[in-house]
Amino acid sequence: MADKTENELWDIYTKDREKTGKLHRRGDAMKDGEYHLAVHVCIFNSRNELLIQQRQPFKEDWPDMWDLTAAGSALQGENSCQAAEREVAEELGLKIDLSDKRADFTINFKNGFDDYFLLEQEVDLAALRLQPEEVQAARWCSKEEALKMQEEGTLIPYWFLDKLFEVRGMHDAHGRR
Repeated sequence: MADKTENELWDIYTKDREKTGKLHRRGDAMKDGEYHLAVHVCIFNSRNELLIQQRQPFKEDWPDMWDLTAAGSALQGENSCQAAEREVAEELGLKIDLSDKRADFTINFKNGFDDYFLLEQEVDLAALRLQPEEVQAARWCSKEEALKMQEEGTLIPYWFLDKLFEVRGMHDAHGRR
């Protein structure tokens, strides 16, 4: 099976998050001073449980590990909201609308910017359509379960995992804390 990601093109940004007009092919090494945009979506339910997904065993990065709700890189021409909506739809078959939302926070990494979206939405697990190339399972988990899974080495070790459960919902309608 050919990897659909091998032909993905990403916009290249400066360190100040300005598009350069250049493109990067996924899988190629990025040059110094080139950055790309990535996204993570964390969906919580009204019981403060996080929707997590288990990666397929044949994935190159973090095989068989549990991960946040959805994640990926923005494709050429996408902003972070569009990329987040697409990733959730592709990986879980779930439609979300981020047209009136900005990322809750951004983490800079060596070659890019990772925008995190924290949402509250009731999701029926039975209605999800998992992408077979990426996801083998999905479930809800509490903060305690997530931290235990991380300690056991079955959930990707996000250094801020415990804070995700506290940060969500802290913004008022004007974006103030």
